[in-house]
Amino acid sequence: MKRRNLLTAAATGTVAAAALAAPAIAQSSPKLSWRLTSGFPKALDTIYGAAEEFSKTVAEATDGNFQIQVFAAGEIVPMPEAADTVAAGTVEMTHTASYYYWGKNPVYALGTAVPFSLNARGMNAWFYHGGGIDMMNEFYHSQNLHMLPGGNTGVQMGGWWRKEIHSVADLQGVKMRIGGMGGKVMEALGVVPQQIPGGEIYPSLERGAIDAAEWVGPYDDQKLGLNKVAQFYYYPGFWEGGPALNFMINLAKWNELPKNYQAIVSAAAATANLSMLAKYDARNPQALKSLIGGGAQLRPYPDDVMAKAYEAANALYAKISAENPEFKKILESQFAFRNEANLWNQVAELTFDVFMIRNRPKG
Repeated sequence: MKRRNLLTAAATGTVAAAALAAPAIAQSSPKLSWRLTSGFPKALDTIYGAAEEFSKTVAEATDGNFQIQVFAAGEIVPMPEAADTVAAGTVEMTHTASYYYWGKNPVYALGTAVPFSLNARGMNAWFYHGGGIDMMNEFYHSQNLHMLPGGNTGVQMGGWWRKEIHSVADLQGVKMRIGGMGGKVMEALGVVPQQIPGGEIYPSLERGAIDAAEWVGPYDDQKLGLNKVAQFYYYPGFWEGGPALNFMINLAKWNELPKNYQAIVSAAAATANLSMLAKYDARNPQALKSLIGGGAQLRPYPDDVMAKAYEAANALYAKISAENPEFKKILESQFAFRNEANLWNQVAELTFDVFMIRNRPKG
């Protein structure tokens, strides 16, 4: 009898211990349901797809306990309202380009791209190993947001134009869809910048509301059909040498996450970040061939356009920096990183790339 009582007590103690342990595990893996409003239409599988890949990774890493539902631009709120909606806590997070909000504060532009800044590799290096994530989050936290890098397109194209550009004189009065601080630089060259969401670019060009438009590059531009409404395809998009996409999370919601969930979200964002750039590098070459085969006229920007744009960009930075110490601090960090990276790239990377381009097989 004593032995039976001891066994019963032992069994009861084991169950009790398990019951006590269960809540601790449950607390570290709570069931959560978030919403993510994308800044992009579903048709753009590269950019919009990064948010879906991120959501899938988070769900799988948490055994389905953390679900993040992705909504296309406009399904919950229009793209221009995404950051404010997340900051207010109405939606938990967004996936967008932070430079869309540079009118609120120029520092937002530095989270994506400013003209003549870092390329994609440099931007990622600055984010992860140059203190960039922490520097940007010092600012974003003041906006009630927490940011994680969420993709990069690589250097972009310079857009689709209805007429050929021979010099700066041909830019005068041209209405061009262009986002971020690049629009301000092009404005200094005579362009009338228009900030239009991706899904509205084609109809705007088609009905003549704008004369030119930049979006991303061959793969996405072809998906939007921009080659059907403009003939001349210019390069490079000097305003976006390495534009980073951003996951922006409501700061209070981020701070409420268990540490293991924060780690999972950060890892999922890093996976999406890497995957997006790889997709563009894999898909842009064939898309460019297809566009040229279909009649697109590929053109480099004239030298005077590039030179005047560089001059205008530096003048703009000096003006903003004099008024905004936080912008100045982060810009100087990025540009110092850019200058060092360019020295390294020139030594081996650029020499290798130029040789391989000159010796690529014909056809």
